[in-house]
Amino acid sequence: MNYTATEIWLIILALGVGTFLVRFSFLGIPGDRALPAWLLRHLRYTAVGILPAMVTPLVLWPQATGGQLDISRIAAASLALAVGLWTRNAIWAIVAGMASLWGLGWLLA
Repeated sequence: MNYTATEIWLIILALGVGTFLVRFSFLGIPGDRALPAWLLRHLRYTAVGILPAMVTPLVLWPQATGGQLDISRIAAASLALAVGLWTRNAIWAIVAGMASLWGLGWLLA
């Protein structure tokens, strides 16, 4: 399906307004009132749930290899998981995974 430039910008605008309204309904309407403890407890796990969901398809079915398994990506993901469990720090896990993926890509190329 071909969209015109105007239709694409309208779609982008509608998605932006929708995203703003969803965030505002959660953060703006309550204002400066304290959020319930049960909600704060669940919000702590947002990144833990979203990051693996974004990364897993890139590790198991990478577009760069035509969807074939790549040992360097699996090794880098495993190292990132190990560093994350060891340090309890997402930034160090990401840096370790990124560095190992680049290093293995360089060694195996």
